[in-house]
Amino acid sequence: MATTLAAPGIGSGLDINAIVEKLMSVERKPLEQIAKQEATTQARISAFGSIKGALAAFQSAAAGVSTGSAFRATYAQVSDIAVLSASTSSDAASGRYAVEVSALAQSQKLASAGFAATTDAVGTGTITFEFGTTSGSAFTPDAAVGSRSVTIAAGQDSLAGVRDAINAAKIGVTATIVDDGSAAGKRLVLSSDTPGAARSLRISVADDDGNPTDAAGLSRLAWDPAGSAGNGKNLEQKQAAQNAALTVDGIAISAASNVVSGAIPGVSLTLTRTNAGSPATVTVAANTPAVSAAVGGFVKAYNDVVALLDNLSRYDPATRKASTLTGDSTVRALQTQLRGLLTSASSVVPGRSLADAGVTLQRDGKLAFDATKLGATLTSDPLAVEKLFATVGRATDARIGVFATARDTLAGSYTVGVTQLARAARVDANAAAALVYTAGVDDTISASIDGRNVTVQLAANYADAGALVADLGSKLNGALAQAGTSARVVVSATGGVLRIESAAWGSSSSVAISGNGAVALLGAAPVTTTGQDVAGTLDGVAATGSGRTLTAATGSPAAGLALTIDGGALGARGTVDVSHGAGAQFAARLALLADDEGIVASRSSSMQKNLDSLALRREAIDRRLAQVEAAYRAQFVALDGTISSLNATSTYLAQQLANLPKVSSS
Repeated sequence: MATTLAAPGIGSGLDINAIVEKLMSVERKPLEQIAKQEATTQARISAFGSIKGALAAFQSAAAGVSTGSAFRATYAQVSDIAVLSASTSSDAASGRYAVEVSALAQSQKLASAGFAATTDAVGTGTITFEFGTTSGSAFTPDAAVGSRSVTIAAGQDSLAGVRDAINAAKIGVTATIVDDGSAAGKRLVLSSDTPGAARSLRISVADDDGNPTDAAGLSRLAWDPAGSAGNGKNLEQKQAAQNAALTVDGIAISAASNVVSGAIPGVSLTLTRTNAGSPATVTVAANTPAVSAAVGGFVKAYNDVVALLDNLSRYDPATRKASTLTGDSTVRALQTQLRGLLTSASSVVPGRSLADAGVTLQRDGKLAFDATKLGATLTSDPLAVEKLFATVGRATDARIGVFATARDTLAGSYTVGVTQLARAARVDANAAAALVYTAGVDDTISASIDGRNVTVQLAANYADAGALVADLGSKLNGALAQAGTSARVVVSATGGVLRIESAAWGSSSSVAISGNGAVALLGAAPVTTTGQDVAGTLDGVAATGSGRTLTAATGSPAAGLALTIDGGALGARGTVDVSHGAGAQFAARLALLADDEGIVASRSSSMQKNLDSLALRREAIDRRLAQVEAAYRAQFVALDGTISSLNATSTYLAQQLANLPKVSSS
């Protein structure tokens, strides 16, 4: 009986492993084809990844020249940077300006009397800070800024506690303690956080000792320019609030801050030192190098995309070798779209082309850039250059501004119709306001401004309606600021009759006045006017109004166009012309091409699916090959056993035959 051999082929002498391996190498031929297909597909996916990256870089470069501000870039040079520095915006005009600084803006600083220790008690109560202008002994509050109050409770009444309470309130005043080294040298210093004459302080105290102006308790911190020492003017002024004073080309200018904007249109000056008698020169010029760099970046990015597409799709007839994406329809579509956009962008400005901006198309499909030609056109016709590249929207009505455009806004001329102007909510009194108020009787005003509720106390008496307007506006805006809302009011008076108006425009604004002082302040029947949004049409299609902004309807040709209507008449208001230059057109189209659902991503996704399908086929073939190999081995092992058995039989017969008796011939 034959035995099973542990090593295949030992019994028969056959090299079963070699035989099976050669048979399997034939069976594995389909895997080689799949491997080639996988390598080709992976290379194509990689190539489209490179294309997507190049398109994204081109989109960024195109976006850099898609807005008008890119072509209105300016820069400023200062002859004496120790005196001031300067920065510009796109609104700045070229010119040379002589600037002389005679005073820097500064904040008011007030110091208390000395204390022996920071733990010494000051007092409890409420401290109210008003911001405004001091002229001699007269203080006029700034109603737009408002007043702020800080409560000093028991446990906070030490010198250090009062300092910490004021700083924690974040009301625009900083408190510090300075020690002059004497026995009672620890002094509380109060400083307005904002410099300028209009940020002078008046400090009133509701002192728990019952006397709000004496030099005892918390009232030691009172400061009224109209008072006297020990009677409401109990701090010592160490530094007066002051505006910056300067001249620009000999014209005197006063500014609340050391950062002066508007003195030279589009230029911001930062003052650091006085230079009386030695004017510094500020030179403002068009930043042609910055514009040139932006346009040059656009040209380079375009050429990078063109070169990449060409390299990936080129066919070399000499070597008969194709590139990774030779013949790919998506690549051809991209090349066609890029050329079409370039042609379209060149015809945006009648009588002008990209060649006027130094950009020309070469025979190889790439662009050439001439910075000198661009500089010349920027000097002679800057608006034409802006239109050749950027999205430009201009209204024929001076009181209509183009607030925004979008890539969905089609180029064209759109008629503007205004059927309703925006207005802010307000309350108008129907009688002159009282100037005398009684505590607890008619001195409380509760206001709801744009949905935020605050309550303020009126003073006992006012010299005139102007003083009442200033105090009420200051207190309302101060209370709103401390409540953490951006809502503000504008208080005015005509002939003593008050108007309280929201600073916001549109239907979201609201004003409601109540409290026991409402009748004395506004009369028995004040008139409330609700806020309303602007309303109108763009090219005859109803637009959406929000405050003073009129936005074109979604889906209309003007979609994305938003206008600011700053008053004027109702009815037809002229037109708004919108054009999209090369940068804007390319930025919009490239955003779609490079999008996750664009044609590049779609093509890559399709090829990835093919790659995944090939992987599944490979797995299926691998499983089948394992079964085939097992079958081959089983067959050859069986053959090995059969041959081994036959060999054993042959050996046995040979032995038996050899043992047979010899037949003698004699």
